[in-house]
Amino acid sequence: MPRGRGILAVALVLPALNLAGTAGCAAPGPVCPERDSVRAPGREGQPSAGGPSQRAPRQGRTFTANGVELWYDVWGAGRASPLVVINGGPGFDHSYMLTTDVWDRLSRGRPIVVYDQRGTGRSEPFRADGSQTLDNHVADLEALRVELGAEQIDLVGHSWGGYLGMAYATRYPARTAHLVLCGSAAPRFADSRILLHEYFPEEIERFEAYVSASRQGGVAPDEPAALRALITALFYSAEKRDEFLRSNAGLRFNQAMNHALETAVADHDMGPAVRAMRTPTLVLNGRYDANIAPETAWNIHKAIAGSRLYFFEASGHFPFVEEPDRFVALVESFLADR
Repeated sequence: MPRGRGILAVALVLPALNLAGTAGCAAPGPVCPERDSVRAPGREGQPSAGGPSQRAPRQGRTFTANGVELWYDVWGAGRASPLVVINGGPGFDHSYMLTTDVWDRLSRGRPIVVYDQRGTGRSEPFRADGSQTLDNHVADLEALRVELGAEQIDLVGHSWGGYLGMAYATRYPARTAHLVLCGSAAPRFADSRILLHEYFPEEIERFEAYVSASRQGGVAPDEPAALRALITALFYSAEKRDEFLRSNAGLRFNQAMNHALETAVADHDMGPAVRAMRTPTLVLNGRYDANIAPETAWNIHKAIAGSRLYFFEASGHFPFVEEPDRFVALVESFLADR
């Protein structure tokens, strides 16, 4: 697949805890409540109980940011900055990130935050009104930080989420404590090295038939089958792939949102801003990631002064699913450095 032609992207959750006294709070919020008080939940009510083994949907809460209703959830404990998980796509909600226990393990020392980007999941539905822009998604992230009441946040972005994380960190460096990029798209979207066509032509042809039919307004092939074809190409381990597919049987992809955002960022180049970044950054990539080839991670690492780089030797596009123990160890160690 040529560079920049279609970026896919893709936390298990525990009950939110009262984190009164958390360090680094800018103002009262769900992770930084006032002393002896807890901020009232949003319209969705209190976060649900139910551990990761139940795969129970999170109840979470909603708030309005930049004229759009956004859904998010918080769980975990500790005094560290909240770790905001930015899923990939664009066009998926956060749910595929819940196919692993890495976020539960990381939540033992910090609040974990997941959210649905505008146009996906339980956030306000997609609107074809020109509002799907990089600027708006960055503004949504900043509004989420304010909603959390956190002085600074740590970010972990997967695929498209890494691109969005870089955009936020370049615009809000004082608010970004750490940045973790996992299988991230390149600072110039079109420079992302994608090898799916070369390695999985039969699976990608099935997915592209679905994309083409969707964009033309025709009768599209079965969406779950198309997504299964695509996801098949993204794993190193067949066992982990099958587990992921079973856990995400209801996965849905908003093709209209994907097209709108990819069009919006097609000519945008964050390269100069990324090269000027001084945010502590950890760059992660699967050695066998055909969606974001290791070359892309290598180039991001070289562009960000002082960044760290690690390749997962038994992973494709989802190292947090395929090598979770190593993922947790690397991220915990990195976030512990101040």
